[in-house]
Parts: sequence; structure tokens; C-alpha cells
Amino acid sequence: MKKGIICGVLITLVIIIVSIYFLLYNKIEIKYYYTNEDFNIKNYISNIDKDEDGIDDQTDILENVRKYISTKPKYKSKYYSTGYPDDEYGVCTDVVAFGLLGAGYDLMELVNDDITNNPNDYNITNIDKNIDFRRVKNLKIYLDRNAISLTTDVNAIDKWQGGDIVVFEKHIGIVSDKRNKKGIPYVIHHANPYQLNYEEDFLEYRDDIVGHYRIT
Repeated sequence: MKKGIICGVLITLVIIIVSIYFLLYNKIEIKYYYTNEDFNIKNYISNIDKDEDGIDDQTDILENVRKYISTKPKYKSKYYSTGYPDDEYGVCTDVVAFGLLGAGYDLMELVNDDITNNPNDYNITNIDKNIDFRRVKNLKIYLDRNAISLTTDVNAIDKWQGGDIVVFEKHIGIVSDKRNKKGIPYVIHHANPYQLNYEEDFLEYRDDIVGHYRIT
């Protein structure tokens, strides 16, 4: 009898654990989030459509970032002769690179051109087109030189829009159009192999934000 009870309890626990894992693995949103409308913040619409697909750049970047994370890339730092990862793996910079690529901005080419023309700014001895655009420190320099620099004060919530880029000391991501109850936006990012969700509410808890940018 006791063995039967123990087995029943164990089976129940397994079912509960598997159910929780399924929910987390499939990124099911189980907590409420807010949007610009909830805080009377006007959605930023870029007046540029780089790839001429009928979608403004700001919206295009956000949509393409979501397309990328929908593939559920696995985290692994690898070198690719193709520059952009061509398999199921990626790192934080790839979230930004693929988001921009889908909107018409080829960071591999753009960063390489900027490094080649301004090598002293990047302090790079051996230029490698295939990897340079996948390094946070290089993207920070590129964005400082080529993007619109915005506030890093997360409490200035009206200055943050989905599709912006946020840079940390050793990390980078795309600002989400989802916000927490304070109006501080979520971040779409890829930080490590153990990350359960690609879109997370953690921006207000970071003290290492070093840049906030808008492409157009």
C-alpha cells in the first residue's frame, strides 16, 4: 500500500515538473504585460524604410527580431566562415544582427566598412569581417558612430521604444514593445544556454547599461 502511495506521489510530481518545463520551454506568457498605450506613450514610427518592404525600420527591426527568436536558437559561441550563424546556434549579438538584417541593415558589411575606414577607433589589430560584427565592444563603437544615441535612464520610459538597441558592458539586446507595470520595457536577448525566455523583464535591475540607440 505504502509503495503504491509513494509511486502515485512520484508520478504526480513528474507530471507537474514536465508541465512546468513545457510551459517555460514554449515561452508561454503567463504574466500580464503593458504597452505604450497604457502609459500614453506614442509609438515611434521611423520615416525610413531601408529595405523598401512597406514597413518602417523601427517596426521592421522588432518584427524580425521576433522571427529570429521564434526559431529558438541555442546559445553557443562559435566562429562562422559565413559570418552570420547558419545553424541552430547563436549569441547575444546575433539577436541584434538578424533583427537589423531583416530590416535591410547588414551589420557584417556595415561594421567591417566602419572598422576598415576607422581602425584606430576600434583598436583592432587583425580585422576579421566574419566575427568583428558579433562582438559587443565593436557594436558599441559602431552604434556610437552611426546610430542615434538615447538616454540610459530606464525611468525615462517615454524615451524607450520597441526596436531600440540596448548595450550593457558585456551584453546587448533589442528593446521590446512590452513593458512592466512601471512602464520599463522588456528586453529581447540571448544571454546563456540556460535562458528559458528570450523576452524578459530585467532592464530596471541592471546597473551596467552603457548605451541605448535607435537606428533611424
